Amino acid sequence: MFESLSEKFSSAFATLRGKGRISESDIDSVAEEIRLALLDGDVALSVVEQFVARIKERSIQALPEIRKSTNQSQEIYSIVNSELVEILGGPARRIRFAKNPPTVIMLAGLQGSGKTTLAGKLALFLKEQGNTPLLVAADLQRPNAVTQLTLLAQSIGVPIHAPEPGNGSGNPVAVAESGIELS
Repeated sequence: MFESLSEKFSSAFATLRGKGRISESDIDSVAEEIRLALLDGDVALSVVEQFVARIKERSIQALPEIRKSTNQSQEIYSIVNSELVEILGGPARRIRFAKNPPTVIMLAGLQGSGKTTLAGKLALFLKEQGNTPLLVAADLQRPNAVTQLTLLAQSIGVPIHAPEPGNGSGNPVAVAESGIELS
């Protein structure tokens, strides 16, 4: 999904790169391409409309300054990037650990959106910061999800709690609860 969005965003900005001087209609055109890309990516209509409106508003307001720039498409890109950061929750924040351990971080999302990879990266990051993460394999529906997380945990040297084989059997709530108890 993200690769497709990235390609569509790149395509939208490629049309701007060839422009000598960016106009309001160029901004409208790019905003429409971004709008369609986000809708194709199943982003909620209300979020898309708000996002595109902010991009257009900020870009048109900044147009006199943008036209002074030697790289006008980069200026539009910067506006889109800052709005993306804002809509996705603002600047990065530090993890707030629970006063009484354990700190539980649950990952949820669409199949194929990168939850397992993120879990591994997050566990490795926490380990490198001196914490003791425990990966809990509670995705019992996706074929080989438990195996994938187990291999990932082994490759980064992080313990894993995987009491169920997965592949459509087992109780994910019970696995999560026993993982909390174990930690």
